[in-house]
Amino acid sequence: MKKLGIILIALMLAGGGVQARTAEAETDWVAESNANADVLLKVLSKYAPEQAGQLGVDGFDEDVFDLKPKLTERANADTAKAVAELEKRLASTEHPLVRQDLEILIQAGKDGMEGAELNEKYLIPYFNISNTVFNGLRALLDPQIPAERRQAALVRLRKYAGLEEGYEPIVELAKDRSSERFGITGVMGPYTGQLETDLNSASRFIDGIAELFQRFEMEGWEEPYAILKGQLESYNEWLATEMMEQAREDHRLPYELYAFGLKQWGTDLDPRLLIDRAQVAYLEIRNEMDAMAPLVAAERGWDLSDYRDVIRALKEEQFVGEEILARYQDTLVKIEEMIRDNHIVSLPARDASIRLASEAESANIPAPHLRPPRLIGNTGEYAEFVLPLNIPAPEGREDMKLDDFTHQAMAWTLTAHEARPGHELQFSTMLETGVSTARAVFAFNSVNVEGWALYAEAEMKPYFPLDGQLIGLQSRMLRAARAFLDPMVNLGEMTPDEVQAFLEKEVMLSKAAATSERERYTFRMPGQATAYFYGYSKLMELRAKTEIALGDKFNRQAFHDFILAQGLLPPELLAKAVLESFVPQQMGG
Repeated sequence: MKKLGIILIALMLAGGGVQARTAEAETDWVAESNANADVLLKVLSKYAPEQAGQLGVDGFDEDVFDLKPKLTERANADTAKAVAELEKRLASTEHPLVRQDLEILIQAGKDGMEGAELNEKYLIPYFNISNTVFNGLRALLDPQIPAERRQAALVRLRKYAGLEEGYEPIVELAKDRSSERFGITGVMGPYTGQLETDLNSASRFIDGIAELFQRFEMEGWEEPYAILKGQLESYNEWLATEMMEQAREDHRLPYELYAFGLKQWGTDLDPRLLIDRAQVAYLEIRNEMDAMAPLVAAERGWDLSDYRDVIRALKEEQFVGEEILARYQDTLVKIEEMIRDNHIVSLPARDASIRLASEAESANIPAPHLRPPRLIGNTGEYAEFVLPLNIPAPEGREDMKLDDFTHQAMAWTLTAHEARPGHELQFSTMLETGVSTARAVFAFNSVNVEGWALYAEAEMKPYFPLDGQLIGLQSRMLRAARAFLDPMVNLGEMTPDEVQAFLEKEVMLSKAAATSERERYTFRMPGQATAYFYGYSKLMELRAKTEIALGDKFNRQAFHDFILAQGLLPPELLAKAVLESFVPQQMGG
């Protein structure tokens, strides 16, 4: 589903998670700020109720997203009214933090409108309805959702199928919104590679819907599901014929759209300067790997020295099935001991949640990831570290076996990134200490989130065994490679095939993982992959400035606790908070 107006925010949130405050943790200024955020949340709820419900906005569990005529025009008009109201409140507000949050909200609204206008200018709307419907129902059919709320999934199912009064089948609305833009000069259809990939995985999402209702032993879903299944299959046939005729062979977006995407993900650096910096970092990381690989080989008794050969050997130590979950749970316990023993950051008393994904979830997101709970009005739900299944390669395609995440050497870094002290701790801290909706939701971008998680990997690397350290460097190498491969392939300086070959040969990704990366850069989330390296770099810059300013008074655990307590502030606002508040506090001023 393309980014349209205020829906832009919802889609960003669907691709990464944030937590928000509990009511008990609210201060007076946070309560005032949250009342301001409600102005934008009302617009989001009107056009993307599934995402609003996932955030924690009450009253939208039965609703479905809006694909009625003049969608962009209506969404932008409502967003403009919301922005005008927020600007009016800014003019009469004196509290500095409330003012800062108002500026965040206003910018979010303006960005949403700009994104809608750019998409309207360049693109035919394209909707992967099988995936969207699966995610809309999975948001309600979830172990952390109370049983009484899950019943709304039946109503939502019927609305998707057009079986409720006043509702048309969502697939017919999607066809209308796409086809009304066919034939307009200068407007492009989706990339053929995206269409083909989405169509190949559609059946898993359709089957996954039935699995969700079966897992929670729901009643009365079979008949509307059968109708919806037929609609989805017919829609996918339409995509394969009518939409495919509109599709483009070149994956590249117009530069204006790509540059806007970079900004939305948080990378506010000229793409060519980013390429230069990332390439230097890549070579420095590779040098470290060249030095460490022989040490790992000697420890294992292997007659190897090249980092590529050592990584290849480590990846042969695969675990499958329930062993995946057990190994990661055990690794988390050991990492938490390292965190406490070395006073890295404060940990909550409760355990982090880790679970295995279903087959449909694994198809939806084949990489390990964090699944967020309600972000607003949270009543005790927590984030989940979700591990995809080690799914066998397609018959006759053993070269597409995904072996990058299911070996012990990777478990160290991946657990630090997704669980603790990475994403799960970042989100839990916001939930438990309390931050405003503006900071937890509308200030969100990938630089804020992924920068912390990659930084967390680096903080933990010295305490890992040698093989874990080598794979930690491999993971950081990938993030540096992303920061020059993504812009290079989108600026036409490399082909998708060259990108894939580089990732397989030099970064040592499996063909399946390299294919996923290729898809990320070319059509799934162009520009997003740069956020890891850029966010990490900004945090390391801030760390250096803070250490220099404080000298012997620098306290690593206090620094990290302060960072996490700020919510998802973008780098410039986070630096302002650290240098103007944290540093004077630590100096005793």
